[in-house]
Amino acid sequence: MNRCRVVAMVASVLPCAAVIGLLAQPPANSPADALPPHITRITWFGEQPEWRPDGKRILFLSKVFGDVYEYELATRRIYPITDHFTHFGFTSAKYLSNGDILLSGPKEGFNRTDPDARQHAREVCYLSVLDKTLTKPPAPLGVVCQEMPAVSRRQLRAAWTHGGPGTRQDRISIGDIVYSNGTPALTNVRQVLASSDFPANERPTPWIETQNFVPPDDRQITVTAYEVNGTANTETFLFDLATRELKNLTHSPDYYDECEGIFPDGKHTLIERTEHHGNHWPLADTFKLALDGSGRVERLTRFTDYPGYKGTQGAVSDDGRFMVFQIGRSGTESGQGFGFFLFDFAAFKGTRR
Repeated sequence: MNRCRVVAMVASVLPCAAVIGLLAQPPANSPADALPPHITRITWFGEQPEWRPDGKRILFLSKVFGDVYEYELATRRIYPITDHFTHFGFTSAKYLSNGDILLSGPKEGFNRTDPDARQHAREVCYLSVLDKTLTKPPAPLGVVCQEMPAVSRRQLRAAWTHGGPGTRQDRISIGDIVYSNGTPALTNVRQVLASSDFPANERPTPWIETQNFVPPDDRQITVTAYEVNGTANTETFLFDLATRELKNLTHSPDYYDECEGIFPDGKHTLIERTEHHGNHWPLADTFKLALDGSGRVERLTRFTDYPGYKGTQGAVSDDGRFMVFQIGRSGTESGQGFGFFLFDFAAFKGTRR
């Protein structure tokens, strides 16, 4: 998710039920009208999908600053997750290794119709943990997180990009989540990376964002560096938490390359990729990128073949069989989605570039 300031669209300020009604039918001449056999549409609203480890459900947001839901693949039912307590919406929801849910969202109300107020709210989102029983409000962790955190699938550990009103998105910290009498808290918190740690010829100005711990041992994280040296170039990096080695995986100055969901083999990640042509925040499609430093990519979606559309925010199931991703449109808020699609890797015959 990039850091550009955008004007919120009408769907971002209407109640959830109204949004669902507005988005019930895909627009004419969209990529949803001509899907290949390996891609199936599963919802007509929602964004930021996240697989449950057993692959049976998908966690997602209804919209930016919306509620959190689960989609059950077998029944196609949608279950509310955050409607049992008062809140001001969320920007991220991710499963922890014990089944609880790590949330990120503002803790104060704001004017949802004001783009400046929305941007401010995104800069002061706080992490909290929602108990999997859904019987009580989430427990706050006391740290501000800009954009989405990264969560280990094997241990109770998270990484996040520092934030706050008017602050630079230029540092990443990690911490462990421990429980005392059932209440979660962060411990062993330490800063692991800053934009100033990047080589001078690859330095972001200043925005960086963590994305995923790399399986199976979580010794590395994937990181996006935006606007490298003040240009429209965005690159995907791999950072080793033990050795502090920072490796540019894309080396593509003419492309926007933002990392997304990780593959369970620990050898590949999804990226949002497109030629930027000087546009700092272009519409992109989803590609598969090797983590071995070869720069090998494989294109997975072609939604940008349709003017004004993109196919992004991809996440891979823990068995590696499927990807879920969202459809996006130009002129909308960063990360905003209009429904999900299921991508079957076994049925796919891709192209490499």
